[in-house]
Amino acid sequence: MTMVNKPMLGDLMRDHGVSRRGFLKYCATLASAMALPPMMAPRIAHALENAPRPSVIWLSFQECTGCTEAITRSHSPSIEDLIFNAISLDYHHTLQAASGDAAEHAREEAMKEHWGKYVLIVDGSIPLENPEYSCIAGISNLDMLKETAEGAAAIVSVGTCAAFGGIPHADPNPTGAVAVSDIIKDKPIINVPGCPPIPIVMTGVLAHFLTFGLPELDELNRPKAFYGETIHDRCYRRPFYDKGLFAETFDDQGAREGWCLYKLGCKGPTTKSVCATVKWNDHTSFPIEAGHPCLGCTEPDFWDNGGFYKPLSAPAGDYRKLAQAAVGAGAALGVGSAVLNRMGKSKAAANHETVDAHDLEKKS
Repeated sequence: MTMVNKPMLGDLMRDHGVSRRGFLKYCATLASAMALPPMMAPRIAHALENAPRPSVIWLSFQECTGCTEAITRSHSPSIEDLIFNAISLDYHHTLQAASGDAAEHAREEAMKEHWGKYVLIVDGSIPLENPEYSCIAGISNLDMLKETAEGAAAIVSVGTCAAFGGIPHADPNPTGAVAVSDIIKDKPIINVPGCPPIPIVMTGVLAHFLTFGLPELDELNRPKAFYGETIHDRCYRRPFYDKGLFAETFDDQGAREGWCLYKLGCKGPTTKSVCATVKWNDHTSFPIEAGHPCLGCTEPDFWDNGGFYKPLSAPAGDYRKLAQAAVGAGAALGVGSAVLNRMGKSKAAANHETVDAHDLEKKS
């Protein structure tokens, strides 16, 4: 890859035939996704239009390529794709055309030309038990991370593997896999967990960095705009939870009527993400809407926190134990409400009426 003068994002939009109205609509959507007021959309648009294309180096270590697959499957054609393509992606060994010495030369040149300014994106964990477990071009993941991080302005750890160690870190962790933040201590690190993360969350973090700099982060270095609330807080099945209406199996009447999946192991009450609002595939759906409980993949050690289909009230990990009292109390309140509605529910069943949580709310 050769280094060339990089046009501003506004110029790139016009070259791609993107209308001003379409771009402002995207900025409004982005402001909403980042929990910003609507009046911030013009500011986002102005900042992005006048932002130079940042140099981005993407390193993939112990991972499944799922994060790359996700971000390349943003609904197309889309402004999200444009934002991703508008950055100068100077190194990504899955997407780049160059290979071998040419590929490594591109990374070295990007580092040299943009020292102190480029964004480093990492997906995948780093093996410490034996660095040779995972290498690129004969360079261990550990050495490549340290070398490339040295000149980065900031690091974005994309996916749960890079953010928390992920599946490679799962017990018994044969490679000694660790997260980026376990190794790099002197750079700003933004964790964007998920297995994989939602595409607009990944591109939204990059857009926020271009527009406002580093986003506000939580205690796990996750952007609060995307990880500030639990999935349970915004889940459309929440009214059923509050009424104590739970699917007991994947094919019972409750499952068919869309009742809460808490008893089937849903980790939504302890999992922070925007899955329930942003969703996947052009805002089409997310796992709970498809009938499967949340696995908690944006949280640390989700793979080792017990069976995926065991309810949270069955202790199976530290973070569950912390949430157990609150979740159990909520379930108890829900069961109490269910008792109050049992008679109305029985009558509806006898009359072959369809009852949802909102109907029950009116009758209580």
